[in-house]
Formats: sequence, C-alpha cells, structure tokens
Amino acid sequence: MKIRRLHRWDVDYREAVAIQRRLAAEVVEGPPLERVDVMAAADVSAGLATASPPGTAGVPWPDGRRAGRVDEWIAAAVVVVRLPAMDVLEVARASMRASWPYVPGCLSFREAPVVLEAFRQLRTRPDVVLCDGQGRAHPRRFGLACHVGLALDAPTIGCAKSLLAGEAAGPLGRRRGSRADLVDAGERVGTVLRTRDAVRPVYVSVGHRIDLASAERWVLAAAARYRLPEPSRLAHQEVTAYKRELCV
Repeated sequence: MKIRRLHRWDVDYREAVAIQRRLAAEVVEGPPLERVDVMAAADVSAGLATASPPGTAGVPWPDGRRAGRVDEWIAAAVVVVRLPAMDVLEVARASMRASWPYVPGCLSFREAPVVLEAFRQLRTRPDVVLCDGQGRAHPRRFGLACHVGLALDAPTIGCAKSLLAGEAAGPLGRRRGSRADLVDAGERVGTVLRTRDAVRPVYVSVGHRIDLASAERWVLAAAARYRLPEPSRLAHQEVTAYKRELCV
C-alpha cells in the first residue's frame, strides 16, 4: 500500500500536539460504508528485546545513544481477512526502534510509524481498517485511527479496549449490540458498544472516511464470537508471536 507522508516523526511533545490539532481538521467523518468485503486490523506490542530487531542496529536515539544488546523496540502486525468467513488473505509484520515513550494522548507518534511500515508491505488494499486504539474519541480528536487513516487515505475505525476521553451518556444494556453515546466536553466522539452479552464493551470511534454508524456496524459484524473483532484478535495473536521471536 502507498503511504502518505503527513509530517516528520522526530518531533517533541509540543510539536506533536500542534500536529494533532492541525491534522484533526483533515479527518473526514463519512460517508456511510455500505459494503465491506476485505477488512484489515493492526495491533502493536512493545517491550525489551535481547537483541535489536531487524534493521535497527546502530540507529541513533535523539540523545546520541545507539542500539545495543538491550533496546526498547516496538512491533506491529496487520492481518487482512475476507468477510464474512474471516479467511486470512495476507499478514504483514514490522518492527523498529521506539522513538517515543509511552505518552497517553500521543501514542500514535509511538505506534503509527511501525503500523504504517507493516501496511506498506501489503499487496491487498482493504475496504476498511480497524485500529486497536482511538479515533475521534481523543482529547484533540486525533487518535491512532485518525493518524493511520489519513496516512493510508482509507476508511479507518478506532476500536479501543479502554477509555481515553469522555464518558457514556447513559446506561449501557448487557446484551450484545447495546450502545451508549460516548461524549466528551459536550460533543459525541464515539460509541460505547457491547459486542458480547455481559462482557466489557469496546469504544468505537471514527478514524477517517467513515461515519460512526458504519463504524459500529462493521465492528459488531466482525465480533461474532469474541469481545474483539476477529481481525483484531488475529492481529494480536500475530504480533504476540512476533514478539516472542524478537525476544530470543
């Protein structure tokens, strides 16, 4: 897949916040996505590797240190499936030095570069992309799903396991398919969605080029058996296996 260059990644916190605010205005919410045949999902894992991941040895940190035997690394996996059978069409993996620390609200600067590197390897262009993170449900309305969506110029959904901004505007039923508006500072930024009976919900929001109702629809369609959509679950399994390979 082709990747649009949005900005430099080697920026400080103040620059990162300014970039988020600027690019938030470029996110397109809509139109409805009526048909999805091919769906992709990305997941990220980070940790300490006993050796530098491929292609990272000797890469300098901003303070001049270089990769040694033990480095912080970050890895991503993208799984592409065909709906409704969830047949896996393609898998891509990537790893690189973690150039950003874990900073809530700026995780896309840590995770998006490696996610996009995995997408760069794909031959199949998905109809929609699921990101394990926020889209518009973000303090600056520009989470990982928005960042990835703009770079891919593709319909993208944020499907997060935890809440970053806002709160449910009302009670949430216990049955699969139950919904509650996710509201932050008086603005609806997403949906609290129950994908399994009596199981913790997920937090769905627009990433790019899709409306919220369609985002809810396709997350629910892909989560037929588990709390998480099946492509997201497969991507998590893939990146976990990749992490084990890197940590030998």
